[in-house]
Amino acid sequence: MHELKRDEITLDNVRQDTRVKIYIERANAHLEGIGYTEHGFRHANLVAEISFNILNRLGYQRRECAAASIAGFLHDMGNLLGRDHHWQAGAILAQDILINLGMELEDVAIIMNAIANHEEGIGEPTTPVAAALILADKADVHVSRVRNPDMKTFDIHDRVNYAVKHSFLRVDGDNKRISLELTIDTGVSQVMEYFEIFLSRMIISRRAAQFLTCTYELIVNDIKLL
Repeated sequence: MHELKRDEITLDNVRQDTRVKIYIERANAHLEGIGYTEHGFRHANLVAEISFNILNRLGYQRRECAAASIAGFLHDMGNLLGRDHHWQAGAILAQDILINLGMELEDVAIIMNAIANHEEGIGEPTTPVAAALILADKADVHVSRVRNPDMKTFDIHDRVNYAVKHSFLRVDGDNKRISLELTIDTGVSQVMEYFEIFLSRMIISRRAAQFLTCTYELIVNDIKLL
């Protein structure tokens, strides 16, 4: 296999890798089969973009921004092997792919660490890349993730995601503030339901922001709640 030099490796190189495409497709199909929301290319691309933007807007070096985007794209690939411990499985799957592409081991290790630590209740943000991935992943709550076509059979996760009509993670580099802004249709789901299932996400997101020396805010329907 032709190996790229480290400084040639980009998110596009990773996206084009056949194994990455198949692993993400099959991981998403597995989650659909067990009733989970969308975890496919839409989610992967969005988390990759947000992860890059977080570090870029906070003034981190291009190399760290690029690593964050790659970690963001690959982070849910481990669902291919099952939902439990998918964060560790994803890190191991990413290892061989990135090494075969020719990435330096230091960068591979940083990306593996981020993927292995993105899950709430388990992960710990100990690098800028891991912190950015956590914040980006937990920001993707949106109606477009719901795959269940029958509202009558929605569980609480379907209902909360369906109720979120707009979500945006705002990064204010000057004031060192990261804000998750949500517009929630309270006719579909009450704000309390969001906290009921996503409190652990808010906790790890706040820790990730603090690692980046930022404050973290949650703003719902133009009201600051955190």
